[in-house]
Amino acid sequence: MELPILPTSVIGSYPKPRWLLRQYKLYELGKISEEDFKEAVRDASIAVLREHERARIDIPWDGEMGRSEMTEYFTAKIHGFRFYGPIRVWGNFYFNKASAVSKLEYREPLVLDEFRFVQSVTTKEIVKVPITGPYTLADWSFNEYYDTKEDFAMDLAKILNKEFKLLEEEGAKFIQIDEPAILNHPDEVEWAVDVVNRAVKGLKIKVSMHVCYSNYYLLADYFDDLKVTQFALEFANRNFRDMDFLKKLTYQELGFGVVDVHNPRIESPEEVARAIRKVFKYIEPERLYINPDCGLKLLSRDIAYRKLVNMVKGVEIVRKELEREEKTSIPFRTLRDI
Repeated sequence: MELPILPTSVIGSYPKPRWLLRQYKLYELGKISEEDFKEAVRDASIAVLREHERARIDIPWDGEMGRSEMTEYFTAKIHGFRFYGPIRVWGNFYFNKASAVSKLEYREPLVLDEFRFVQSVTTKEIVKVPITGPYTLADWSFNEYYDTKEDFAMDLAKILNKEFKLLEEEGAKFIQIDEPAILNHPDEVEWAVDVVNRAVKGLKIKVSMHVCYSNYYLLADYFDDLKVTQFALEFANRNFRDMDFLKKLTYQELGFGVVDVHNPRIESPEEVARAIRKVFKYIEPERLYINPDCGLKLLSRDIAYRKLVNMVKGVEIVRKELEREEKTSIPFRTLRDI
């Protein structure tokens, strides 16, 4: 399978339409049925997919329209977790932080229906399925059962591995493991790498690992130890400084973040093109994917869309330059290829 050089993708979340947010509230209050709520989610998924496709994103997703939060969505489906109520994350943002109160068990698919629906309505051959990783799920949950955090995270890795294999059997080609917490505790990174590797054990499809707003020099020490196809990292928010750690990226691809999701200013296509040329100092274009820094959900929907449009326009500027070197496409690499 071939893709245009510098394939464009999204990281995961996208602003929910205001009408869908109202449906969430009505559903929580018991004022609409589950069937009506699911229909609203499906309609929003299609709307967001069409926005991504109009922006000419090569590998889209539905913006996580059916997910209220990146940890609660998964822990609510894993047997052995209990919720005691919402806790404050920062400002006025809250989420239901789960607690492991018994041995965790995989009793139902986590995102299978979500993937099936997105795959059935997209016009693209490949979609990216983002799933919160085992270390982050453990780090952002309470533990009242396991002797150690490592045991806790390893059981989550085994559960996710079952989900990943099920997705692979259903035809998923690209999974993204979101691990924003993996560098929060430097003394735990060594065993956290083993946890991630356990989650992807036996897979043959493409697996990206997304880590944002972290010490990438620490992560770089483990590039060769992590059994993933790609690292999707954030660069725009740090103004594309301190990229020397990329010299340690020996064989995996880089998902290069060129859109700052915490700044409403819309990057110009020329800015995006300059950033891409800058990273060529560290990695050849054949191993480079282009994406936003992180999920776009904290922005307004209009700004998020316009950022994606300009991201693609910037990529197209550089693609024309690469065309002069007869570089126009790349193979779709998977774990089978590394």
